[in-house]
Amino acid sequence: MVVGWTRHGDGKHLAPGEVVRPDERLSWPRMVGFGAQHVIAMFGATFVFPLVMGLDPNIAVMMSGVSTILFLLIVKGKVPSYLGTSASFVGGVLAVRAAFGGDGADAVVTGAILVAGLVLALAGVAIHFLGVQIIHRVFPPVVTGAVVMLIGFGLAYVVADVYWPQDHWVAFATMLITFLVIVVFKGFVGRIAVLVGLVAGFVLSWVLDRLAGPITSVLPSANLRDAAGDVCAPEGTYCVATAFPHDRVSFDSVAKADWFGLPDFHGPDIRFSAVLLVLPAVIALIAENVGHVKAVGEMTGADVDPYVGRAVAADGVATVVATAVGGSPTTTYAENIGVMAATKVYSTAAYYIAAVIAILFGLCPKFGQLVAATPGGVLGGVTVILYGMIGLLGAKIWIENRVDFADPVNMVPTGAGIILAIGPVSHLIGGGFTLQGIALGTIVVLGGYHLLRAIAGRSLRPAAPERSEAG
Repeated sequence: MVVGWTRHGDGKHLAPGEVVRPDERLSWPRMVGFGAQHVIAMFGATFVFPLVMGLDPNIAVMMSGVSTILFLLIVKGKVPSYLGTSASFVGGVLAVRAAFGGDGADAVVTGAILVAGLVLALAGVAIHFLGVQIIHRVFPPVVTGAVVMLIGFGLAYVVADVYWPQDHWVAFATMLITFLVIVVFKGFVGRIAVLVGLVAGFVLSWVLDRLAGPITSVLPSANLRDAAGDVCAPEGTYCVATAFPHDRVSFDSVAKADWFGLPDFHGPDIRFSAVLLVLPAVIALIAENVGHVKAVGEMTGADVDPYVGRAVAADGVATVVATAVGGSPTTTYAENIGVMAATKVYSTAAYYIAAVIAILFGLCPKFGQLVAATPGGVLGGVTVILYGMIGLLGAKIWIENRVDFADPVNMVPTGAGIILAIGPVSHLIGGGFTLQGIALGTIVVLGGYHLLRAIAGRSLRPAAPERSEAG
């Protein structure tokens, strides 16, 4: 059933051990409440990652609703899941911005991700017809775990060079607050710890502006100066952002924004060299989607293997649709799977309601400007946690699948690829085209593993499906 639900029991209560299946619902007021919970669960990451990637959070939130509806329709309502902004593209996007800086960078970024979405959709079609085991042969756990790890750890330089220096004490305080919320608070509050930490850091920054006055630090693309100290534009090798006194929080753009209106949509600009920089994220998204779908199957007790290919393809289609209008890449969200596990309500009705709420949020430009006003120091405090957690999820894949690092076929390309990503190391191919960081590391891990395995003359043993939560 795609749309349409039967009422579970009296629509009000769940007996011990009972669950609300995807094609069932409770009373509509209760379903609205569950839908609101899903919005809150996805909200932190869905607007934090667009900020990190330099994309419009308003469009990201709105298109997450549209993407979720598309996903539910494509999987025929069999896999309840919310599609929020993917973290896997952050490294590639930052590399694209470094290579294509300027006013047109947003279009180049979304164009590159759009093509990656097409590749993901085609991978989903292949999985649907060839079976999920094809993924485990091309991307065994050692490779998938390494790619997830280098995507996370390969972003360390962003924290160190961009966000943390803007206000290192606020970044440190935000990080500590998030630590405490994650550990001290269990259940729902713990699951939205990043959002709580971000809001706390935002408030702290505003208070410091009132009590301590402006801070002197470097803001990206602000106060640009050349070697002689003269004003210059645009930012580049001989024109760099320099430190100047400024408030941590500015609400000027919030005051000017309308309460209701469409976000600032824009079309994609597809550049082949930019596409190569974001393609490694597709590997992580395949592993992520497969893991999430299987997790939903375990919770609901349903056989969802026939829908794995549909789910991967649906994520790809949703990413294409979202980036076609300037939105962010999408992925299934572990946060919302956690909400289902806690409530035992797996009804897709809650996700349709959450999607509609997200679309309404996207129609409020003032809200988008408020999100965009988040200070860089605050982003430093939350991204240091997010990037680290993404990286460690790669290690989780290795542990769960008992990857043997005493085997040089596993250890050598994995170690080399991760170092190349963390560097980030740049490798000039020729004709002005450079592979660097996460893209270079992924190619070394994937190509190196299969090359060494072929030289060693080994056949790849079927791998147990890995579970990933890099969302």
